[in-house]
Amino acid sequence: MPLYLMLSRLSEKGVQTLNSNPARLREVNKDVEELGARVLHQWASLGEYDFVNVVEAPDDKTVMKISVKLGARGSISFESLPLVPIEDVLSALE
Repeated sequence: MPLYLMLSRLSEKGVQTLNSNPARLREVNKDVEELGARVLHQWASLGEYDFVNVVEAPDDKTVMKISVKLGARGSISFESLPLVPIEDVLSALE
């Protein structure tokens, strides 16, 4: 199944929610699953993005749906990048 790198930024509302309810972070991962994908790896980061996630999803449309549905809450925004295995890159270049 395709993998995606999802970079996310919390809005002020998102920071307030996380501060008052840290468990919300795991609840969002369940929301991602309900929307058709699965969070494989997740890290908090310092800098431009607050979280870095590796997500498994069937296709780009599913990742788009996640970005729109979760982004509509006003607490987070996403930048999503499809990940291509190196072996696929090498075979495409042969």
